[in-house]
Amino acid sequence: MTDYAHPEVLIDTQWLAEHLNDSNLRIVEVDMSPKPYENARIPGAVFWNTLTDLLQPNLRMNLDVTAIEQLLSRSGITHETTVIAYGSYPGTGGFIFWLLQLFGHRNVRVLNGGHQKWMSENRPVIAELSTFAPTQYKAKSPNANLRVSHEEVQKAIGHPEQILLDVRTIQEYRGEQFLMKPPEGEERAGHIPGSIHLEHLLTLNSDGTFKSFDELQELYHRQGITPDKEVLPYCAIGARAGYIWFVLKYLLGYPKVRNYDGSWNEWSRLPNVAIEK
Repeated sequence: MTDYAHPEVLIDTQWLAEHLNDSNLRIVEVDMSPKPYENARIPGAVFWNTLTDLLQPNLRMNLDVTAIEQLLSRSGITHETTVIAYGSYPGTGGFIFWLLQLFGHRNVRVLNGGHQKWMSENRPVIAELSTFAPTQYKAKSPNANLRVSHEEVQKAIGHPEQILLDVRTIQEYRGEQFLMKPPEGEERAGHIPGSIHLEHLLTLNSDGTFKSFDELQELYHRQGITPDKEVLPYCAIGARAGYIWFVLKYLLGYPKVRNYDGSWNEWSRLPNVAIEK
C-alpha cells in the first residue's frame, strides 16, 4: 500500500487482527440495520445506524455538532481514539473517514478490503456488538473546505476548471432510479448537467481491496479527471461521494476535492435547477 499518496491512512486485516485489544482503537460497524453482520462482527465493534445516527428523517446528512458529539461519546471515543469503520456497502470506511475529518477527528484509518476481506481470511468474528464507557467528546464545527454547496455546484456547471463527478450506478445517472428505486410521483431522476459518470465500485478489486495507485490513476485520467481540476463528487445522499473524496484525496493525492453531501437527494428537490437524463 506504499504507492498511494497517503498510505498511512490505510491498514490491512493483519494489522487489525494484531491490534484488536488496543484500548485506543474503536471499530465501528455502520449500516441501516445490525442484521447484515449478525453473528459475524469484528471483535470489539460498536454499531452506528445510518438512518438514525448519521441521517436526518429527510435523508440529509446530520451534520449537527451536538449529534456527532453524542454519537462519539456514546461509542467511548476520545480525540486519541483511532476509529476504523466497516459496513455492508463498499466504501463505508472512506465515507466515515470523510465524516470524522469534517468534525476534526484526525485519528481515522480505512481497512483495506473491509469486512469482506476479513471474512474471506477466516479471521475471528463474534455474535454480539460491544459497548464501552461513554466519554465527553467535543467536536469542531464542520470544515467548510471539505464540502460544496448546491449554489457552488450550480456555478460549477460548465466551468472548465471544475468537474462534477457522479459516482452512482448507471441506472441512477440515466434517471431510471431515484435513491436506489424507480422514481415515484414528483421525484425527479437523472443527473446534474455536464457531470461525468464513474461508479464508485470501479475503484475496488473483486476482494474489496483498493485498486493500485496506477490503476486508479488510469481510471480517472481516462475520463479527464485530473489533479489540476477541482473535483466535486456527488451520489444519492453523500456517502458514496464521501468515499470517492477519500480515494481521490488520500489515495491519489488530488489537492482540490470537495464532497457535495447534499447530492441528488437535495439537487432533485431544488426548484429551477437543470436535470439531464
